[in-house]
Amino acid sequence: MPRREPRTELDARYSSTGATATPWPDAVRQLKAAELFWISTVRPDGRPHVTPLPAVWLDDALHFCTGPEERKARNLAANPETILTTGTNLWDKGYDLVVEGPAVRITAEDRLRRLAAAWEAKYGSFWHYEVRDGCFHHGPGHAYVFEVAPRTAFGFGKGEPFSQTRWRFRADKPVAP
Repeated sequence: MPRREPRTELDARYSSTGATATPWPDAVRQLKAAELFWISTVRPDGRPHVTPLPAVWLDDALHFCTGPEERKARNLAANPETILTTGTNLWDKGYDLVVEGPAVRITAEDRLRRLAAAWEAKYGSFWHYEVRDGCFHHGPGHAYVFEVAPRTAFGFGKGEPFSQTRWRFRADKPVAP
């Protein structure tokens, strides 16, 4: 699969003098390493819903899972637009990332098996999933798996130099179930 290269821009309005845009490969390294993400979805009545979860970067996209009865899954059934964020809780140190795009459910068992292996490799045996019926299975429950291929992403460098980088992606990635 060809790599999706975004258009990269530094927003000088929110960046220190002399700051430079963060290259997308640097952001991808941070997305791969991050252990905790916050997902934002929209409730049917328009109110936001935010909750933490683990996620895995694979095939140029973030992936997360959730039970079909959970609020985020029900929100995504009505509106697939989502935002995933990760970073540090410090204002003057570290780097924060925001990934925006539609969440698309993955049901192909070969992709789910690759994702299950990636989850366990990243998070350990507690996150071991069996794959069947287009879902992850863990203990007595099952979970839907979603992909968020970035449409737009933002990076916030904190501390001198402060920086804000925006990455814009073309909408040409075919989404496979």
